[in-house]
Parts: sequence; structure tokens; C-alpha cells
Amino acid sequence: MHFDWSPAFISIKITLIATIIIFFLGLAAAWWMVNYRGRWQGLLDGILTLPLVLPPTVAGFGILLLIGKNGPIGKLLGMFDINIIFTWHAAVIASIVVAFPLMYKTARGAFEQIDPNILNAARTLGVSEWKVFWRVSVPLARPGIAAATALAFARSMGEFGATLMVAGSIPGQTQTIPIAIYFATLGGEMRVALFWVLVILSISLTVIVIMNNWNNAQRKLKLGAGGK
Repeated sequence: MHFDWSPAFISIKITLIATIIIFFLGLAAAWWMVNYRGRWQGLLDGILTLPLVLPPTVAGFGILLLIGKNGPIGKLLGMFDINIIFTWHAAVIASIVVAFPLMYKTARGAFEQIDPNILNAARTLGVSEWKVFWRVSVPLARPGIAAATALAFARSMGEFGATLMVAGSIPGQTQTIPIAIYFATLGGEMRVALFWVLVILSISLTVIVIMNNWNNAQRKLKLGAGGK
């Protein structure tokens, strides 16, 4: 009997692409908000965090309003005969939307723990803001950034509601592991559903354990360097 492995490949592809995009967007947003002192700070933070507390179906509906055929982005893309809805690209967008707040909030917390005197010292030496960010802030916040990336990866891998609304469940194209679990359960194929549950648990747990071990190794290196 042939077993369809496509949900695993589709999930991994979507999750990796989404995590890479989330990594850079989340870092940029977190760093900008840490340094932003404007009157709209609370509102902007709420907007960036909002998908974290919204039901995934609400997030999916919002994405549909934007990139659907009648949405502003959808109409613009339609002029070039580009359709995103019910493709794996839509699944990537859904994963980015729902997982972004985890990357943003965790990375922001890591940046806020950095001693501002260290950053100011670098600036007084003539270091540009770009280098202060990449060569000072990011290395100092590395454990928190690694944790944020792992959380974003796991959340993206487990995304279901928004993905189902904007990408559907097309076997071999948009059917991810969570969606495969859902439809296998509906069809009474409990063994198949259990198999995919074990697969997604294994992948997510492996990523988190790797990140934890890496953080522990980095911490030991710092302690060792500090003791010399």
C-alpha cells in the first residue's frame, strides 16, 4: 500500500520558508520597537502582538480579505494573473502571520535585557546603528533569539486554522500535517492520524531540544570564558 508522505514535505517546506522570513521580520520589528519612544508605542505593540491572541480562523479571514480575489492585494496580483489563495504560498503567509508574534515578543524581551551602556559605548566609538544591531545586540541576545526562532518554527509547523481557510486541503499541494491529521480523524483513519501526530511531535520536539542544547552549550562557553 502506497503511503502519501507529501504532508510532511509540504509542512517542512512551508515551515522553513516561513521561519526564515519571520526571523528577519521579527528581529527588525523587535529592535525597532525597543528603540521607538513615540506616542503610538502601545498601539503598535498591540497590533504586532494581536495575531497571538486572535483565533486562527479570524487571522485566516483577515488574510482572505487582503489577498483574496476581491481584496486589495488580490486585485493587484490579479492584474498580473497571479493567484495566491489555495496555494502553498498562502500557507506560508498564514504561518508567518500566526507565528510572527512569538518571534517578535521573545526577541524584544531579549533585546530589552541588554545593558544599554554597552550599546552606548559602541555608539560613542563611532559604530553605526546597523553594526550595533548585528555585531553587538544580536550576539548578546542570541539565546533569546534562538528560543524565539524555535517557538516560531514550532508554531508554524502546527498551524491549522488560518492555513485551512486560505490554502485549503489539496493533497500534494497544500495539505500540511495538521490538516492531514484533521481529515484523517474525520474519515475514521485513526492510525494515520496517530502517525502524523507522532511525526509532528517528533519534529517540533527535536527542534526545541536542539535549540535548548545549543543555548546550554553557549552558556557554558560564556561561563568558561568568564572564569579565565
